[in-house]
Amino acid sequence: MRFIIGLLLSLVVAAFVGLGATLLALTNGIAFGAFTIGSWTAWLKNGTAEIDPYARAAIARSGELPTGLGDGVAFFAHADDNGKPLDGRCDVIVSGSTPQARYWTITLYDTQGQLIGNPINRQGFTSQEIIRKLNGDFEIEVSPRARAGNWLPTGGIARYVLLLRLYDTPIGVTTRAGREVNMPSIVTSACP
Repeated sequence: MRFIIGLLLSLVVAAFVGLGATLLALTNGIAFGAFTIGSWTAWLKNGTAEIDPYARAAIARSGELPTGLGDGVAFFAHADDNGKPLDGRCDVIVSGSTPQARYWTITLYDTQGQLIGNPINRQGFTSQEIIRKLNGDFEIEVSPRARAGNWLPTGGIARYVLLLRLYDTPIGVTTRAGREVNMPSIVTSACP
């Protein structure tokens, strides 16, 4: 009898730990195979048949459609280049250039993956509409206060995520395009 009770208790504890770890992985976006360049992180296998089971479950749970590796790569930034979390009450400058890509977008999301509403209805920029410097570089000010030029309003939310999608890019497809490519820098310039 003691053996059966011990066995049942062990099974209950194992189920609790296993299901708890799975729920933690799904809600915190834990996935394997991260590819990081500076502040930007991508999961190259998310749009392929080789996706890991946790990422597959998180995508199924959220209903999102990942970018296929043959189509492009999606890079996420949760912090600036110094590791400080992106704060919607601060002024953040995203500047530089993107890696080689036919087309790119940069979009502002809250931590739940929803677009951030604002009075001017601007959540991002594309490579076709961005105002560039003479050398081809760009500068985007992400701030709660209006700015001239390329401005993304944060609405003063506590935390946000920047998503840079590169379409028709060699990153992740060829072995030569790796961590040595230039990504836009993210710098917090002023914070109340």
